[in-house]
This record gives sequence, C-alpha cells and structure tokens, in this order.
Amino acid sequence: MTFMGKIIAIVNQKGGVGKTTTSINLAASLGVLNKKVLLVDLDPQGNATTGVGIDKGDISSSIYEVLTMKNTIQNSIIKTKSKNLDLLPAYLNLAGVDMELIELERKAKSDGTTFNRVLRLKEELTKVKENYDFILIDCPPSLGILTTNALAAANSVLIPVQCEYFALEGIMQLINTIMLAQRKVNPNLDIEGVLLTMFSNTNLGVEVIESIKGFFKERVYDTIIPRLVRLAEAPSHGKPILEYEPRNKGTIAYLNLAKEVIERNGTEEESPR
Repeated sequence: MTFMGKIIAIVNQKGGVGKTTTSINLAASLGVLNKKVLLVDLDPQGNATTGVGIDKGDISSSIYEVLTMKNTIQNSIIKTKSKNLDLLPAYLNLAGVDMELIELERKAKSDGTTFNRVLRLKEELTKVKENYDFILIDCPPSLGILTTNALAAANSVLIPVQCEYFALEGIMQLINTIMLAQRKVNPNLDIEGVLLTMFSNTNLGVEVIESIKGFFKERVYDTIIPRLVRLAEAPSHGKPILEYEPRNKGTIAYLNLAKEVIERNGTEEESPR
C-alpha cells in the first residue's frame, strides 16, 4: 500500500542537531527515489529555503502568508531544481506570526466564526497532501506555536539527535511535548524514527548511540549520519549533498535513510502518477 501524503515533522527544540540538514537531504533523497515530496520550511530563519537553492528575493508568497490567510497554499508552493521536490518557503516575516494568529483567533471569536491558530498548518496541508507521497516539515528550534502547528498537522515526528553527551536530556523535554500534543491536538501522532546525526567515531559517540538505542529501541534508524564538513557546507551553496557532492559519504547516508523511511511506510512500489 502506498501512503499518500504522509506528513512527517522533523523536530528537536535544540538547535544545531542537523535538523535542517536532514530536512533538505532527506527530502531530496526521497525525490531521487521517485517519491513526490513537499518540504515545508517552518523556521523563520528560512535555512531550508535557501538550502534547496531558492533565493528569498524571488519568493512572492510563503508559509507566513498561508498561515495568516493572505494567500493560498497552492499559490505559495514553488518547484525546486531537485527532482520531485516542491517547497513551501519561509523567510523572516514568519517570526512575528504568533501575535498575528492570536489576533486572527480573537477577531474570529468576536465575528462568531471559527479560527484555530494551532490547526492552521493542518488545515492548509490537507488541501495539497493528495499531490505528494511525503510532506516533510522543518520545524524551528523551539517548542512555540509553529512547532505546535507542525505536531498538530503531522502523522509522525522524526527526531534528529546529535551524538553528544547531553543528547538524552533534551529528548525527554521533547517527548513530553509530543505527549502533550497527542493529548491536546493530535491523538494519532506517532514517532516516525530517531536519527543519529553528527557522529564522530569516538568512545563518547558510541556510548551515546547505545543509550539512545536503549531508550528508543527499534525506532532508531540503522543509518547514522556522520559529522562531515561537506554536509555542513552544501546548504550554503543552495544544494542538497547529493547534488553538491554525489560521491560523498553524506549522500550515501541520506539515500540510505530515505530507503529506510520508504520501507517503514510500506511504499516500495512506484507511487501512482
């Protein structure tokens, strides 16, 4: 069975764990493996947007306009140069969206209409999810209204975890947030998988892997993303690693991760075109 429009939020409230790198490279790798993918940039810094080669000056409408109902999602999605990969871009105006959503909700209440600021992203993605095999959401490194929207909209979360000493500490806070989202807005939210990133072959790295596998068991992907200069560099050139340096270890790692994601979702066969 092919799961049409599986929505996966890539979440970790800690910055610098490889979240955007994973969003960009997993999305591009799924595209190369013949899956239709929408990458949603939900981070006001807009790094996923520039990381797939979109110039922010060329954006006429972004996720901000979609969430605040100033434009439609159909008008705001752009094609990237990467195979099968579309983008719903973000730029800095997204930073002030919290206040605007509160204001829109207040106005709706006084007009007697409904507007739920936590379900905005879900409502919008429902309109286009039939067009994609996977929708990946690159979340900001915080647990505010944008991440809450992502958790409400997603079928599952993919958690990138840096192979470092304090990795599990931050994870507990994230698990609590996921459980809260399950209780309040999305009872069906599942953990898609845990991805070990920035691995250097040291005793500490190996120890962290053991403790994370002990905690998450089979949810941890077999693929481990190594710490690589090229992988960190690629987004600043506006390219996923597989286009920036096709023979890089990082390219192989993200293609392997994409295969694992496809396999776990039972979508090995070609998706209907």
